[in-house]
Amino acid sequence: MQALLDLPFPELLFQAQTIHRQYHDPAEIELATLLSVKTGGCPEDCGYCPQSVHYDTGVTAGKLMAVAEVRAAAERAREAGATRFCMGAAWRAPKDRDVEAVAELVRAVKEVGLEACATLGMLEEGHARTLRDAGLDYYNHNLDSSPDFYGNIISTRDYQDRLATLERVRNAGLSVCCGGIVGMGESRRQRAELIAQLANLMPDYPESVPINNLVKVEGTPLADQPDLDPLEFVRTIAAARVTMPRARVRLSAGRQQMDDAVQALCFVAGASSIFYGEKLLTTGNPDVARDRELLRRLGLKSRAG
Repeated sequence: MQALLDLPFPELLFQAQTIHRQYHDPAEIELATLLSVKTGGCPEDCGYCPQSVHYDTGVTAGKLMAVAEVRAAAERAREAGATRFCMGAAWRAPKDRDVEAVAELVRAVKEVGLEACATLGMLEEGHARTLRDAGLDYYNHNLDSSPDFYGNIISTRDYQDRLATLERVRNAGLSVCCGGIVGMGESRRQRAELIAQLANLMPDYPESVPINNLVKVEGTPLADQPDLDPLEFVRTIAAARVTMPRARVRLSAGRQQMDDAVQALCFVAGASSIFYGEKLLTTGNPDVARDRELLRRLGLKSRAG
């Protein structure tokens, strides 16, 4: 896998774009909106996360949003052009009652006519089936990093915990949304190992692969992490496309720090989806008007629902 990332930049992008065209419309981008339905108070110690109780980041813990609030947000997202609505809740692992409450939110999103995705932390037996029966299309649970780098950023759960949740999601018949974060101090080899882990998940790689560029938040351990070379980020997108050709590779967190040229290179490298809206959970995101203008300038179209 590292040999792929080590290719000359033009060769890597050529391979990625060639494969992208075989499986996707190269001028089509999926627009997805992410809403934090339960913010803050998470007991995990993920070094990048402003929602952890371990760090003073100014994020106030809140309760789960009401069904009517979420339905209204989904309606706004649909009117803005989004086709997928993702809901995030800052739990380590939801309780049975939490999953039942989120199932009601999923039903509301489906009534609006959007694809529904949720990221709620680790799932116990039966939870994925409850969400599936409510109409959930995708469950997101990122690997975050390669196995050998994982302990540098998280100590409150191990890699196998993440793999167990992904297995439960698969067994329930849900589509898997799973990716990682780059720019946390990992090496290129470790980025290659992350992509290899994703590409070799059993029984198949994820249908949706979000690649996040670290968003540095004051108060978290990674707040002063040096910026990743933008071209290294583009390489990661390209490697994901080459190794997971059918997946929808998502250009996710960190877009606010990217200029238009870097985003354009990501689309050439095979990114076929973006998170769309003014906020990703608790961190900023380019606004709708800017995204619309960028897509127009690039001659790209949004994926129809």
